Amino acid sequence: MNAITMNSTLSEQVFTNAIIVLPDDIVEGSVLVRDGRIADISSGPASPSLARVGVDCEGDHLLPGLVELHTDNLEGHYLPRPKVRWNIHAALQGHDAEIAASGITTVFDALRVGLDEDAQLGAADMGLMAEAILSADAAGALRAEHFLHLRCEVSAPDVIPSFERLASNPRVRLASLMDHAPGQRQFVDLETYRVYYQGKTGMPDPVFDAFCLRRIKESEEFSTRHRELIAERCRNAGVSLASHDDATAAHVAESRALGVALAEFPTTMEAARLSHEGGLAVLMGAPNVVRGGSHSGNISAASLVEAGLLDALSSDYVPFSLIQAAFVLSGSIGLPAAVRMVSQAPARVAGLADRGAIAAGLRADLVRVHAPEARVSTPVVRGVWREGRRVA
Repeated sequence: MNAITMNSTLSEQVFTNAIIVLPDDIVEGSVLVRDGRIADISSGPASPSLARVGVDCEGDHLLPGLVELHTDNLEGHYLPRPKVRWNIHAALQGHDAEIAASGITTVFDALRVGLDEDAQLGAADMGLMAEAILSADAAGALRAEHFLHLRCEVSAPDVIPSFERLASNPRVRLASLMDHAPGQRQFVDLETYRVYYQGKTGMPDPVFDAFCLRRIKESEEFSTRHRELIAERCRNAGVSLASHDDATAAHVAESRALGVALAEFPTTMEAARLSHEGGLAVLMGAPNVVRGGSHSGNISAASLVEAGLLDALSSDYVPFSLIQAAFVLSGSIGLPAAVRMVSQAPARVAGLADRGAIAAGLRADLVRVHAPEARVSTPVVRGVWREGRRVA
């Protein structure tokens, strides 16, 4: 069977003997799928006639397909080694297969917009990836549904022309405003920045020190103006806006004024609280949950969960962490609430009202998961369906 052909005639099917994770409850029963949509949810054993034509989940959990808003995973497939660019179509297939096998049926691939001169991937590479996603989607060659998320480095001198080259791609649905200059936001601690950046680039100390000074100067010169220009273009185009690494009350106030809907990875409790109170959905990294803290030394996702301030999760740099984090958090907030953070909440942020939950009328994006016996164990994804068709 060709698992990723999306044009075949749909047939009715039923998922039986499942522990079904609903938005606010868990029930044992069956899910009827018709024409790619969820037609009915019933508790108790399925009738023998339905069981014969269905998918026997054998007591496994049935979750809605996960929705991923911010992943850098495609870059790793396209540039698997320094200076080694893989065939972009093969790289996309590998990335897409990993995404689907992780239970993700809707993914926003993050592309860098605005680059440092030492970056291994440039604007031409980003354009190549964007075009590959667009053409593969049109050909029905992808397992998950792919959209584009433009990661706009507002302190970069070239961010505006780079944004304009990509913004016309019809798969663009989200843009984030970020500034990774040292001394603020994600990298308030310069020593943490030194460890991270020198470890990644191998810069000797004098070169790194000059690099830091230049990045700080560029941030002071460009950041505010570029934020405002990109936010205006996104509002006019109907593209959702996200802030990135907000740390202070002033950062959050600026984000709200620009029309931001999603606060990605706030670095402090203050920024998360003010974002949440201001109506922004607060998103943190699933690796933060799995690892038990931020790799940059900032606020932990667990702290935001405990404070009732976390709305959504992103796999960021490890696709499988999304479903893993849901089961890690299930011990503290329950599985329905944890699953909402990786399905319904991100779908709503992206304006995708047709998915994100197991409910009648929604897309039959489903994930069969063998749940771990202990919270610290790893869930096993046994099957993934997108609009009723098996893709993994």
